Amino acid sequence: MGNGGISRRAVIGAGALGGMGFAPLSAWAQGWPDHPIRMIVPLAAASAVDVAARLVADRMSEDLGQSIVVENQPGASGITGMRTGARATADGYTILGVNDSIMAMLPNMKDDVGYDPVGDFAPITQLVTVNFALIANPAFPASNVRELIELARQKPGSIDYGSGGPGSPQHVAMELFMRETGVKLNHVPYRGVTPAFNDVVGGHVPVMIVGLPAPNEFVAMGKLKLLAITSAKRSPIFPDTPTVAEQGVKGFDFTTYGAFVAPAKTPPEIVAKLNASAVKAMRDPAIAKKLTDLGFEVIANSPAEFAVALKDGIAKYGDLARSAHIHLD
Repeated sequence: MGNGGISRRAVIGAGALGGMGFAPLSAWAQGWPDHPIRMIVPLAAASAVDVAARLVADRMSEDLGQSIVVENQPGASGITGMRTGARATADGYTILGVNDSIMAMLPNMKDDVGYDPVGDFAPITQLVTVNFALIANPAFPASNVRELIELARQKPGSIDYGSGGPGSPQHVAMELFMRETGVKLNHVPYRGVTPAFNDVVGGHVPVMIVGLPAPNEFVAMGKLKLLAITSAKRSPIFPDTPTVAEQGVKGFDFTTYGAFVAPAKTPPEIVAKLNASAVKAMRDPAIAKKLTDLGFEVIANSPAEFAVALKDGIAKYGDLARSAHIHLD
């Protein structure tokens, strides 16, 4: 299986900018930002990372004195937007709102994603942990994990599940579920999580695993059934809903994270300013409450801590891709 060209090479620092010495670079960075910043989100609007990134970016705009303009560029499970970000000018005026699917999962599951998650991007900060839920349309006969497993065993491959595309968190989570339970479901990939989710609500696809907060209001209105929470512990948003592990799939634990990165050669002084602004936003009590009320868990770490988490995630999902035989080419 290809590893997506992950070179493990270190992120290149600002000193690699041709012909620019430290003093001119520092002076330039001191004047940053003097016009709006573009934030590419290689995922669908209203996806978990999009929601968290917009909340944080809005507060950062106030702090930095310049607008952060969000551009959703979904496509190919996030590859389209990631390639755009990797080629962007590394001047601090382009950042990306990403998840570990496009940073650690896809590059382990596809031979050539067209970007190196380590070499092409500079970590800024992990924003939040994204918790996931196993959901179903109300018409689907199963109302918990045990009943879903029983149905799937009766008719292997006959139950469809939706995802945001091959290698998306929804796809990987269900592959993990199938590996741990021994059942077979039929993958129906979409161009982004939002249309997949809408089709579960509409009854066109019966089940999927999706990140909170997407299903919150729909569950409350009775338009979706919540079968389980996929993390190791219950969600404070749905304290009465047991986890997949509590329902007999021992050790099951699936979460992802949302994060900010920049093109690799972005000056470290600017990366530091972006980190400070993002962390300040997430530690604002009002923003922190909004994030936790939606079901997120705030991380707000340093670039160095994020870099370690990224390398750990690449190793983790490389193991999963091999053991579950997930190869997208």
